[in-house]
Amino acid sequence: MNKNFLILHFFLCTAIGCTERVDLLVHNAKIYTVNESFDKASAFVVKDGRFVAVGGEELIKKYNPANTVDARGLAIFPGFIDAHGHLLSLGLNQFKADLRDVNNIDQLIETVKEHQGKYNQKIIIGRGWDQNQWEDKSFPDNQKLNAAFPDVAVVLERIDGHAFLVNQKALEMAGIDQDTQVEGGQIVKQKGKLTGILVDNAMALVFKIIPEFSKEDKIKALLKAQEICFENGLTTIGEGGISKKDIYLIDSLQRKGLLKLRIYAMIENDPHAINHFISEGKLKTDFLNVRSVKVFADGALGSRGAALIEDYSDKMGYKSSLLIPKDSLMRLANLLAEKSFQMNTHAIGDAAVRGVLEVYNQVLGYKEDPRWRIEHAQVIALQDFPRFNIKIIPSIQPTHATSDMGWAIDRLGKERIKGAYAYKDLLDWSGVLALGTDFPVEDINPFKTFYAAVARKLPDDKLSPTFQPENALTRYETLLGMSRWAAYANFEENEKGSIEVGKFADFVILDQDIMKVNIQSVLQTRIVATILNGKIVFSNRL
Repeated sequence: MNKNFLILHFFLCTAIGCTERVDLLVHNAKIYTVNESFDKASAFVVKDGRFVAVGGEELIKKYNPANTVDARGLAIFPGFIDAHGHLLSLGLNQFKADLRDVNNIDQLIETVKEHQGKYNQKIIIGRGWDQNQWEDKSFPDNQKLNAAFPDVAVVLERIDGHAFLVNQKALEMAGIDQDTQVEGGQIVKQKGKLTGILVDNAMALVFKIIPEFSKEDKIKALLKAQEICFENGLTTIGEGGISKKDIYLIDSLQRKGLLKLRIYAMIENDPHAINHFISEGKLKTDFLNVRSVKVFADGALGSRGAALIEDYSDKMGYKSSLLIPKDSLMRLANLLAEKSFQMNTHAIGDAAVRGVLEVYNQVLGYKEDPRWRIEHAQVIALQDFPRFNIKIIPSIQPTHATSDMGWAIDRLGKERIKGAYAYKDLLDWSGVLALGTDFPVEDINPFKTFYAAVARKLPDDKLSPTFQPENALTRYETLLGMSRWAAYANFEENEKGSIEVGKFADFVILDQDIMKVNIQSVLQTRIVATILNGKIVFSNRL
C-alpha cells in the first residue's frame, strides 16, 4: 500500500439514495468492534458524538453523512483506555529535571546542573532516576549532590515515585536529622549518617517544603499531558489518585472545552476529600467520572518499599511494611462499601496484596457488583491467587514486568518470582484485567503495553529473554484489557470500550493491524488518527 497519501479525506455525500442525515460515515476499514462477540465490521456511522450504526458497506446507501472517511483498509480499534496513569504528573514533568536516561550519580548531577541553568529554581525538582539501571544498583547517597548544590534545596524523585534523593539543604529545610522517625517508610542511613534517600512516608517530610505548582502551571501541564495522550491513541485515562482541588480544576477545563480527554479520577486518600464526595455524591459527566478512592497499601519493589511476607532476597532481615495499618484499611473499606464508592488500592508486595485481599473479601461479601480494584498486584503468594474473583479486579501494567525483569528475581528469589507479574494467572481467577502503564513511571505508549503483555520481552531487543512466558496474555485478552475490560473496571462499559451503537464515537486508526502483524512489528505501529466524539483530536498524515 502506498502510504504517502492523505488517509483522512472528508467529502460531502452525493450518493443517490442517502436518507438519514448523520455527521460521519467511515467505511472500507478493518474494524475491531471489541463487542461481546468480538465482531468485525467494515463501516460505521456517527451522529452527535455516538455510534448509530455498525456494519458493512451497505451503510453507504442508508445514510447521508456530512463527512465520509475512506479508511482504505486500515485497522480501527476503540479508543485506547489507560486504566492507571498520572495525567497531572505527566504534564508537570515538563517543569522538572528529566533523569530517566542518567546512568550514574555524576550524570545525574550534570543533568540537574543543566536544568538549573535554564530555570534557576528556588528549589530544584527532578524525576526519573533508577539505580536498578545503573552499574552500581545500590541506592546513591547525597555526598556529591551536597558538594554541587550547597545552598539550594534539591529534591529528586525516583522513577517509581516512591523514593527521594535529596541534598543536605533539603534535609535541613524539612527538619530531618539523624533522630527523625517515620512510620511506613524509611530515612536511609549508612554508618549512622543520613544518605538523603527517603522512601514512601518519609517523602512527606520533604513535600511540605516544595511549593505547590500554580493554577496556571497545572493548566499547562494538563493540556500538555492531554496532547501526549491523544498522540498515543488514548481517549480515556484513569488518574491514579488526585486531590479534590485538582479534580475540580479538571472539571472546569472540561466544561470550557479545553480539556477533552475523558478521565476516571480516583480521589486521593484524604479524609476531607473523601467526606466531601461522599456528602456531595459521585461526580459524573461525559468526560469525568469520580466515584473511587485511591489508597496506598505499600510502596514499590524497585525502592524496596513493597511489603513482603518474607525478607527481601537481596536485603535479608528486611521486609518493608504496610503504609496504612490494616485496621485503618478496614475502616475505610467499610465506609466506601456502605456509600457504594469503589476502592482502588495500590498493593505491590505479597504481604500488601494478601492484606488487601483479606479486607476486600471480608467487606465485599454482601456487595453485588463492587468492582473494587487492586492496583499493580505485582507479587502474589501462590496460595493467594484463589482469593481473586469477579468482585476484585487486578489493574496491572504489563511494562512493569519487562522493566523489572532484569532485577526482580534479585529482590524476590527463584520461588517467589513465580507469583510475580502473573497476569494470565490473575485473569484465570478474576475473569477481567484492566491494563495501563502507570505513566510517567512507564512509557505511555500503548503499543509497548501490548507488546509487553503478549511477548513478555524488552522492546527493541530481539535477544531479550522471554519473562515467564506462561503468564503472557493473548492479543485478544490484551486488547480487551486496553478497551472493554478497562471501561468495565471504571463502570463505563455501557458508554465506551467498544465500537457499538449508542456508545461514544471514540476510536483510533492505525497504520497496521496489531492483531495480525509480527509481534515485534507492533512496536513500530503509528497512530494515523485519534477520534473522540466523532471528531479528530490528533492526526498523523503519512
